[in-house]
Amino acid sequence: MELEELDRLWERNPAWRLLRARNAPLVLSFLGQYFVEENRGAAPVGLLVSALDDFLYAVHRVDPDRYPSDPETYLEDWAAPEAAWLRRFYPAGSEEVHYDVTPAVQKAYGWVQGLRARSFIGTESRLQTVIELLRHIVHGSEIDPDSRIAELERRRDAIEAELVEAREGRFTVLDETAVRERYQQFATIARELLSDFREVEENFRALDRSAREKIAGWEGGKGELLGELVSGRTDISSSDQGRSFQAFYDFLLSEGRQDELSELLATVQGMPQLTADRRLRSVHHDWADAAERTQQTVRNLSEQLRRFLEDQVWVENRRVIDLVRAVEASALAVRDAPPRDLGLFVDEPGVPIALPFERPLYDPQPDVAVDSMLSPDVIDVAELGDLFTQRFVDTARLAGNIRAVVPPRTSAALDEIVGLYPVQEGVAEILGYLALDDDDITIEVGEDEMTIDVADATGHPKRVRMRTVQVTRR
Repeated sequence: MELEELDRLWERNPAWRLLRARNAPLVLSFLGQYFVEENRGAAPVGLLVSALDDFLYAVHRVDPDRYPSDPETYLEDWAAPEAAWLRRFYPAGSEEVHYDVTPAVQKAYGWVQGLRARSFIGTESRLQTVIELLRHIVHGSEIDPDSRIAELERRRDAIEAELVEAREGRFTVLDETAVRERYQQFATIARELLSDFREVEENFRALDRSAREKIAGWEGGKGELLGELVSGRTDISSSDQGRSFQAFYDFLLSEGRQDELSELLATVQGMPQLTADRRLRSVHHDWADAAERTQQTVRNLSEQLRRFLEDQVWVENRRVIDLVRAVEASALAVRDAPPRDLGLFVDEPGVPIALPFERPLYDPQPDVAVDSMLSPDVIDVAELGDLFTQRFVDTARLAGNIRAVVPPRTSAALDEIVGLYPVQEGVAEILGYLALDDDDITIEVGEDEMTIDVADATGHPKRVRMRTVQVTRR
């Protein structure tokens, strides 16, 4: 790195500024424990002040003169632009100030954690990881069919040889050192993923902020601005960062992969040769929460498009009303003194002219006698079978289907749930899913389309196209 670049980072980077601050131990200890270690999102000011007050109370019991300011002052100082360690904002639908930690604190906290002495440093597992990554890069980008077939056959022969040895009772088991080394590497990567999510969220928030600035200061046509905003939203999805995040998010939404992760984590946590970290047992749920916060930031950009269109429609309707009122005012102004030089000139005589007021305003119609009584020979027995054939959709059953498929604090698509629990009551059952309003279930309708197979009243299969539906359990 160049000297000038390091000078700029030393002066402007919030993480470096935090490391140079006098109360850096307080900031890193409290914010690192509250937000980073516990993987919390934005917190209301009342809850954060209470937590910081309890933290300072424990500090003052040992050293009463250390950190004398009150919790509110500390939070305001940390959220000031010259510090930028906390983000201070009002969430949608809330009147209370919320605070969220910035990626700078996460970087500084991770760097300080790396300063601690380590009694065990594993290298063999990381070498294996590097080799495996190189294999994925080389063989995953190979376009020659013969080369791919040769690699797959090599892997098949190795697996078959390993199966033969396993059937004979000869196989290699990881020793205690190898298990500890790989668990240490897993724990490092798992925590780094949570840190990366906060930085990805910050990048997406910057794009959302630039879209809001364009909307606030735009004076041109609506089509041009929509083109720029849609292009920005597309850039998020098509960028390397966006595609990688979406692939990770889709992986987390897979029920089979979630079950596999849960089983693997539970098995690792129960190994007697490991001193397992309790928080890593549910780290995949922490990943899901962090990914959902990032996904919500991307959805905010789509929400800005919708609000912009609604505001533009309101402005255009207001303009139409102003024009109508101007015409009415002009008509009232000339009602008593009509202009004298206003007339109708026809160049060719004989042209038929039909003015609107030459037509009759009302043409009375003769009364029509209606005999509502039917003769006895015309009356038929009504078919009442269809009248009493009604469909009842058990919403409790639908909510039970969702709870059986979607674990708490995760999301799934409605078509995945319907694939596991086929629709029995036709379109009425789909509407029942959309109308669910339980405390732990949230239904969100997206912008894309999906196809669901249902049965009609006769039992024949019927394909229904509708918007994508996301089911979330809190």
